[in-house]
This record gives sequence, structure tokens and C-alpha cells, in this order.
Amino acid sequence: MKLSRNEAIQNLKDDTLWDVAIIGGGATGLGVAVDAASRGYKTILVEKYDFAKGTSSKSTKLVHGGVRYLANGDIKLVLGALHERGLLFKNAPHVSSTQSFVIPSYSFFNKMKFLIGLKLYDWMAGKLRIGKSVLLSKDEVLQKLPKINTTNLQGGVLYFDGQFDDARLAVNLAQTAASYGATIINYAEVNSIHKDLNGKVIGLSFIDRETQTAHRVKAKAVVNATGIFVDDILKLDTATHKNLVRPSQGAHIVVDKKFLGGQDALMIPETSDGRVLFGVPWHEHVLLGTTDTPINEHQIEPRPLEEEIEFILKTANQYLENAPTRADVKSIYAGLRPLAAPKDGDSNSTKEISRDHKLIKSDSNLITITGGKWTTYRKMGEDTVNMVAKVGNLPEVACKTKHLEIHGYTTEKTNTHWQVYGSDAIEIKKLIASDASLGQKIHPGFENVIAEIVWSCQNEMALHVEDFLSRRTRMLLLDAQAAKESAPLVAKVMAQTLGKDQAWIDQELSEFETLVKNYTL
Repeated sequence: MKLSRNEAIQNLKDDTLWDVAIIGGGATGLGVAVDAASRGYKTILVEKYDFAKGTSSKSTKLVHGGVRYLANGDIKLVLGALHERGLLFKNAPHVSSTQSFVIPSYSFFNKMKFLIGLKLYDWMAGKLRIGKSVLLSKDEVLQKLPKINTTNLQGGVLYFDGQFDDARLAVNLAQTAASYGATIINYAEVNSIHKDLNGKVIGLSFIDRETQTAHRVKAKAVVNATGIFVDDILKLDTATHKNLVRPSQGAHIVVDKKFLGGQDALMIPETSDGRVLFGVPWHEHVLLGTTDTPINEHQIEPRPLEEEIEFILKTANQYLENAPTRADVKSIYAGLRPLAAPKDGDSNSTKEISRDHKLIKSDSNLITITGGKWTTYRKMGEDTVNMVAKVGNLPEVACKTKHLEIHGYTTEKTNTHWQVYGSDAIEIKKLIASDASLGQKIHPGFENVIAEIVWSCQNEMALHVEDFLSRRTRMLLLDAQAAKESAPLVAKVMAQTLGKDQAWIDQELSEFETLVKNYTL
């Protein structure tokens, strides 16, 4: 499915009445769009930045039930997430996969405690279980995690969870929604909510940030799915609105894969301050994180705090032989989780803040969906569209997404970078077959080629250098310096493909160079 922004803009007719207008193109908004469009509802989605620009491209890349939530006794959340994990594996196997995790144990009691908990975790997944948790001897732990600290090591537990590429799935969801007739537009900033004489929402206005053109959208229902920015939209609806969301920052650092030394991931269930830390192989690198730090303000490009970086490195040093130092860090990034704000008590504790999603209908009939996590994006979409149908008085249609194949679907697995494109990989390779120069590598340290730049501009609505280097490919998150070195070539090819001039190239490179500083120590 080709994502064409020009065609999407042309769909904006003044007299069009949409069944649902969705604000926000992250995991939640895109999930709503796929659900609504697949039910046959006339759907439009507008995103202020690029798809998954915020939190949705900056996750720990795990599709999981949440072992830590099980420890907190949140059985309902874990059951639901495990079910959704299984559905995602079936619906989008090209961007998701099973990942084995090892919990090293330094006491017999802990080893048994974790095994019992993970056996329960397996059982809760039911027929959608993806692996079997087992005890490991000390030697077996060392086979799987050759770099683990062996002092007092008693053995460990092996369990299985899911991994995915978040930003690639987001693009595929946009393509899936478009294939069902949805109009999907990035770089479209909502600046007002429209109401009728009774104070009920009847649409919105947005500015096309690429052309500065204003557009008005009439809709039977409007959904606020803007993640950490939900309160900004709610303030457009009600000026006196009090914040629903308290952002929690999750920081990650990315290092060379040699620091784990194998294909298994490391899970540290209880760090020095009681948090969970992962070391996960991802795209030929290792991702270390995440932290969980309450913050008081939200921004689209948060930077990991210095104390978060030190915490991750210090914890890694406790568990890994020859652990990474600051000099080994190839990239850093942070995402902000939109957690429901605590009503009272300790405002700096994130343990008491709900991880489940929350669906709210304002007096104006504006629908807001917040909280949740990537794993449960589909269920969040289903619940939201059920409410949309009632609010918009739409014909009743059953949800279709439980067994809906996501764009790119293929069950074929390859150990190459082409895997995340799924069935589209064939089409990109056809570009190379027609012009061998498109097979040139973008950077010597990565397998990505020029054809991918052309493809992302023509088919995935990539409009800026950052879109390609951060989200269509993941180079910025994997190796910030390599991304910086690749930017001139990417800008040149994008300019040729999109019909841009040298001034555009110069501005893109300047903006990207500034952005890269956020991803480097």
C-alpha cells in the first residue's frame, strides 16, 4: 500500500463529513485508525510530527505481558497484554519475533521465586504461549550470556517474550489503515476543536506544516490519541482542564552486541532501587534500559538525564564482565510514557501510576484514549472505536482487527535487515534490479541501501532526513555518529525523489545535526 501525502491532502474536501477524525499518529492513534477503517468507517488521522515521532519509536522494543506487573499483582493487565502479544505475532510476524531472556540468579531462593513467577506467566498466555520457562545451571547461563558476571552466580531462569521494531510497525499500521480507505497525514498540527451550539464536538482545524495551509475537518466523532500530549488537546476542548497525564521518562543506551556476546537477552528483575533493567539484542546492537523517572514537563525530543545514563552503566557493570563505559555508547534515547497522573500520595512514584489504558468521553463528546503500551495498541483501538460508534451514532460493525494481517505480512524469516520490510522487501529489490546504483550502501557500517531512501519517500510518507534515519530505518537510535555521517547522502537522494532544492538540503542537514546531539553523550 502506497502512502501518498499528496493524495491524502487532496481527499480534504470542505463538504466531507468524516465518521471519525483521529488526532495523533503514534501507536494508539494508528491502532484506532486501523480498527475504524477496517470496520468501514470513514476515517482521517492527522499527526503533528511524523508517525511514531514521540514515545512510540522510543520504546524498549519489547512485545510483552509485563513480568514486573505480575510481581505487582496486576493480573488483569498481564493477561490482556499476553493475549495481545500473541495476536501481534500472528498479525505482523515480519516485524515481531520471539526473544529468549535469561535472568541470572545469585541466590537459590531468587532462582526459585523467578521460576515460579515465570511458570505462572507462561500459563497465563494459554494457547498463545511462545516458549517454556526453565531453570538453567550456572554453566548453561554462561553458555547463553558469555559476558555475565560469574561471582556467586547460582544459575538462572530462561523465559520467552516478544520483540519488535516499533517505528516500522507504526508505518505498517498507517499503510494498513490507508489500504482500508483511511486518509493519513503526517506533519499536520491541530490548532482548534470545533463545536456546535450545544457544545458538542463536530470537527477540528489543522495546519499543514509543510505548506502552512489551513484545513478544516468535519467529523461525527473526534479522538484525542496524542500520548503525552493529550492534555494539550484537552485544553483546546476545555481551557480550565487539569492534567490527566504525568509523564515518566524511560532512558536507553545502545552499545555494540559484543557486550552481551550471544542471542539471548539479559533481564535484571531487581536493580539497586527495585526497577527492572533489560539488555536486549536489537538490529545487531544491544539496547540497555529502561529507567522509569517521573518528570514534570513533556517534550517531543526528550534527552536521557545524566543520572539515568549513569544508573544504566553502573547496573550493567554489576552484571557484565568488561561492561560498556561511556566511550562505548553509540546512541542514547528517551521516551516519555503517558501514565495516568496520581490523584494523591507520592507524586514521584511511578509504581502507583496505572499502566493500563484509560478511555474518557468529555462533556463535549471529545474521546480521549491514554495510557497503555505498544503491546496492547490493538485492544486500545478496539475499545476506542466501540466508543466512537456510540458517540458518532455510526452503524454497528464488529471489530475486525483480532485476525487482521498488517501491511508487509509474511511468515518468511530472514536474518537480514530486509526482515522488517516484510513483503515490501521484494518491491524494494525490484528498484535495485532496475537501477544498480540504488544498491549502494548508505553507510559502511550498515546494510541499508539507497533504494530504501527512494522507497520510503515514495511509499512510506518520509518527508525529512530524520524520518528516514530515525524511523524508516533505525540508524539514529543504533549509532548516532553513523547517522550523522549518512545524512548528506540521504538528504541528496530525498531531495531528488521529492523534488527539493539545495536550500532544502542545507536546512535538513542543519536540523539533523542539531538533533543528533540529543542522541550522543
